[in-house]
Amino acid sequence: MTYLSEHLGIVIGLAASVLYILAFLAAIHAVMKARTSQGAIAWAMALITFPYLAVPLYAIFGRSKFRGYVDARRVGDHETRDIAVKLRDEHGEKIRAQFKEAEAPCQTLENLARMPFTGHNEARLLIDGDATFGAIFEGIESARDYILIQFFIVKNDELGIELKDRLIRKAQEGVHVYFLYDEIGCHALPRSYVRELTEAGAVIRPFKTTQGRANRFQINFRNHRKIVIIDGHTAYVGGLNVGDEYMGRHPVLSPWRDTHAMVSGPVVLGVQISFLEDWYWAAREVPRLTWSPHMEAGGEKRILVLPTGPADESDTCSLFFVHLINTSRDRVWIVSPYFVPDESVSSALKLAAMRGVDVRVMIPERPDHKIVYLAAFSCLQEVEKAGVRIFRYREGFLHQKVFLVDDDLAGVGTANLDNRSLRLNFEITLTFADKEFAREVEAMLEEDFRRSREVEPGELGRKPYWFQVAVRLARLLSPVL
Repeated sequence: MTYLSEHLGIVIGLAASVLYILAFLAAIHAVMKARTSQGAIAWAMALITFPYLAVPLYAIFGRSKFRGYVDARRVGDHETRDIAVKLRDEHGEKIRAQFKEAEAPCQTLENLARMPFTGHNEARLLIDGDATFGAIFEGIESARDYILIQFFIVKNDELGIELKDRLIRKAQEGVHVYFLYDEIGCHALPRSYVRELTEAGAVIRPFKTTQGRANRFQINFRNHRKIVIIDGHTAYVGGLNVGDEYMGRHPVLSPWRDTHAMVSGPVVLGVQISFLEDWYWAAREVPRLTWSPHMEAGGEKRILVLPTGPADESDTCSLFFVHLINTSRDRVWIVSPYFVPDESVSSALKLAAMRGVDVRVMIPERPDHKIVYLAAFSCLQEVEKAGVRIFRYREGFLHQKVFLVDDDLAGVGTANLDNRSLRLNFEITLTFADKEFAREVEAMLEEDFRRSREVEPGELGRKPYWFQVAVRLARLLSPVL
């Protein structure tokens, strides 16, 4: 018995030694690779202090770059690069948007997107679920060649079944259907859903961040994009996933407030390139698609496609918002269901308010994720001291991701103002340098403000002490929220 106890003690001691060595090496890795100093310090302290818990968590949540996607992009890049080069050489000047010298410079935004603003586009603002899926289903019915579908969440409920049935009918008619869904967002999607689409002739793939031996435990990155493309000439991008709650059928969070945008013209090819890169990661193939720009007669909308994600060389999404806020002259209105910005975005908001810009942030009154809801209180307290006005939407759950800068720049997309969207998720945003579209967004948001309450200064300080402690603890988790 003593012999076994001694050997068991030796084994436990060796295991503990190995764990502490791994924790030390992981702490060095965190210091060298973390994208923010706060994240580096938090991980290093946790790894050294609580190695038994922190080492496995770091294996799952510690990466700041999606290396597998980067490597796949390099392998398949020659095909997508050929497409981009062909577009530039054959159609570049024809589709590039024109700006006057007096207008706000957009070169920085184009550099971030690695694409130009395109002209000859049309756009339609889609408010809430009925308008959005009514337009998407109408587009699906009109498809003659192919349909590209990409969603973060797809549910096997009434809306999900209707989408599936419509896609099955189009696939049986001979239309090519390519369906991409996130493996984590769709963890509850039954195999029968995928099987029925496959048997009808659709090609459906999960976006698996765990794909490949090196990524086996990597579940921290998500593909949060929501895209539908019809025949290369019409695209739908915005905040709505596929689920009954997005149609206002949730028993607690309804009515559901969300926004999508429908665009047509050369801008669709930019959305299509974003889809193609994601599809290549999931399927290791490049499907046959249309790459001739569809020019909208009389279309005057200037639109930029900005795909962002953890495979970018820099924090593109964060830099995008910082640039928008820093260059604003009169106003910055931002709507996001989750508000846990990084230090750079928070500082930009405070500085804009201090120089007299009308800075407003709209978030929901009702939470769907309690920890994110709590963490937001701390961030809101910081920016409101500088003069940022905070509004809480009261009629149901607010899920839209929209911004309005001055009177000529508006955006609709999938990115929230939190660390996950700014650094960990694959997102896509449509930016409209168009006064007419900006006026439509302004009218929409004015109505949303009327359905909101403005937060009084010092609201967090009037909350119970236990609530304030919960807020601070939740803020510590903000890097992975």
